[in-house]
Amino acid sequence: MNIPSVAQMLPVLQTAIGPMILISGLGLVLLTMTNRLGRTIDRVRVLTAGLPTAAENKHAKVSAQLRILWRRARLIRTAIMLCAMSALAAAILIIVIFFTALWQLEAALLIGALFILCMLCLIGALIFVILDINQSLMALKLEMVADE
Repeated sequence: MNIPSVAQMLPVLQTAIGPMILISGLGLVLLTMTNRLGRTIDRVRVLTAGLPTAAENKHAKVSAQLRILWRRARLIRTAIMLCAMSALAAAILIIVIFFTALWQLEAALLIGALFILCMLCLIGALIFVILDINQSLMALKLEMVADE
């Protein structure tokens, strides 16, 4: 086995920087998503704690909000899972890039497939975040109507 020199590995390192930056960005997206999930869970706890003492006419509106919050939590969970899968695919991509350079293998198809998987998971995660935002606006509309 012919071990590549440092000069030969430098382009590999430069190529691997892209997926590393992507992982960093995905970490920020994951942080945002977990914060949204935490706020959703906190809101459910507040609503369910106040449900026994709520007036009878508010039960239906609180129940509707709880249904929306449940849908939101599931959407965010899916977004988090897809975002984590995207980061995992990017990490595997980095490893494959290094091993293909070290062992001088031709793995363009595998590298391309991992990159496409990474991007598809990210796109899916962002779609689920958009769906969650729409659900949160529905809950806000319910609250506004409840206050009138």
